[in-house]
Amino acid sequence: MSDTTILLEGLYFGEGPRWHEGRLWFSDFYAHAVKSVDEAGAVRIELELDDQPSGLGWLPDGRLLVVAMKARAVKRLDATGLVLHADISHLTAHLCNDMVVDAQGTAWVGNFGFDLDAELRARGGDVLSDHPVTNLVRVDTDGSAHLAAPDMHFPNGSVITPDGRTLIVAETLAGCLTAFTINADKSLSHRRVWAPLPGIAPDGICLDENGQVWVANALAAEVVHVAEGGQIVRRIATSQPCYACMLGGADGKTLFALTAASSEGAKSATSTTGKIETARVNAARAGWP
Repeated sequence: MSDTTILLEGLYFGEGPRWHEGRLWFSDFYAHAVKSVDEAGAVRIELELDDQPSGLGWLPDGRLLVVAMKARAVKRLDATGLVLHADISHLTAHLCNDMVVDAQGTAWVGNFGFDLDAELRARGGDVLSDHPVTNLVRVDTDGSAHLAAPDMHFPNGSVITPDGRTLIVAETLAGCLTAFTINADKSLSHRRVWAPLPGIAPDGICLDENGQVWVANALAAEVVHVAEGGQIVRRIATSQPCYACMLGGADGKTLFALTAASSEGAKSATSTTGKIETARVNAARAGWP
């Protein structure tokens, strides 16, 4: 039994949920679209593109940034249409994925680092013990791309604390949340494990006003509420495996969980099992995204 209410069904694979201007924005990978939904379940297509979209964010002037997974790029939606904001292919080895954008418009982008689906098939599901590491990439407001942190184990969902000084990244294949100090020049330092999460594959994450993180567990049908140090505060059961989450709603206390029957591309691209599920929580959204 799940602890959630179904808000929306019929998606391929939802990712990158962001609460923005009274709606939950998200990417639907295999529909090649960025969509939004209100709290009543009314859906709107915001953008269609010739790629798989993933992470979303906004520049200070309101222009949308979206990760183009296959192109390994960040695109920007200008008044004239979608344009290239940053080519990050030289710093990434495989599909790009989630992204967080701060108040000044600086973006941090993760990527797979290798062909995850192919390796899972070849190894019978085990990629935890031996896999390539990859880079976390920083994209400045001028579109220039920089190595933010090397040796990352599938950097995925990311959040920035309200003071803008700490970046927390879900390292999916390391089973932990990793934190960095954000310096004045936007470089990262003081890498440390913010929360070890044994038995959990942290995917998308979001931050609440108590400084705790909601984590979508890609290995199970659940969203996990985690305190710094790794204490599990609460678990919310979803109807199927959960790959991303976001706090939002009118008071910031609705937890949106994006779920699907599978994350394997061959399955997700041909079936619309994706859902957005909701649950009420006690602490509101904070920081970025």
